[in-house]
Amino acid sequence: VLIGLGIANIINPGKGLAKDKTDALIAQYQDETSKKIDTKESKELKEQSEFEKITALFVNMVPKNPIKAMVEGDMLAVIFFSLFLGICITLIDPTKANPLIRAFDGLNDAIIKMVTLAMEVAPYGVFVLMAGVVATLGLDVLLLLFKYAGAVVLGLMLHMIITHFSIIYFYIKQSPIRFLQATKEALIFAFSTSSSSATLPISMNVAEKNLGVSKQVSSFVLPLGATINMDGTALYQAIAAIFIAQIFDIDLTLTQQLTVILTATLASVGAAGVPGAGMITLALV
Repeated sequence: VLIGLGIANIINPGKGLAKDKTDALIAQYQDETSKKIDTKESKELKEQSEFEKITALFVNMVPKNPIKAMVEGDMLAVIFFSLFLGICITLIDPTKANPLIRAFDGLNDAIIKMVTLAMEVAPYGVFVLMAGVVATLGLDVLLLLFKYAGAVVLGLMLHMIITHFSIIYFYIKQSPIRFLQATKEALIFAFSTSSSSATLPISMNVAEKNLGVSKQVSSFVLPLGATINMDGTALYQAIAAIFIAQIFDIDLTLTQQLTVILTATLASVGAAGVPGAGMITLALV
């Protein structure tokens, strides 16, 4: 997330749109957004200091009413409650916990199937939306989107070099090139499917056969990583948040960028390992 925020603040992918086109975008969405931000809570928030805002963020993560938080779409509170509930389920009698776990597993599978079906038709919807935006505002918006995509790709490359290669070279004392060669099957499949869940069996096979990782380690670490370690999702959501803010000529404060770090991390942990799931959790950020 920090890499994504750093690149977005340096490259400024959302800046460069002509003032009249920015005004047109703002006018298009002003009525909808004003209803969301011109509330009693938002006015009180504007009067708070930076420290009070950060403190309030953590206090409000703990929901007074979890059902109300779900209805109102307060995702931070929902995620906090979900994590707390999950921890408590592991601490009770397994005979009572197992039926509940199976029910959640079934619900999770159903939701993933819903997302998968939605994502199959999503490209057509995105094409129509983009055609409308480009027809209204010209090619300038399209050029900014290319700039945004380039920022994401650059961020992912830096993350691979700075984070992964550093750990492999300095801590594991192995060659990053050898690692890439050994894991190329999983990397190519992941790139083509955009799904960590679909890539998981290949990742486990590659880890055991090509890297010599024990089955005990790979069968625990890789499913866990495929579920909660969505680095690419976290990075692209950070850049997307800055990009959208810049498009609408909004300067995010330090507190707001810290909020992006927290929410992008939680959103990436909560994202399903299917193509396009990060687009849904981006709404949280």
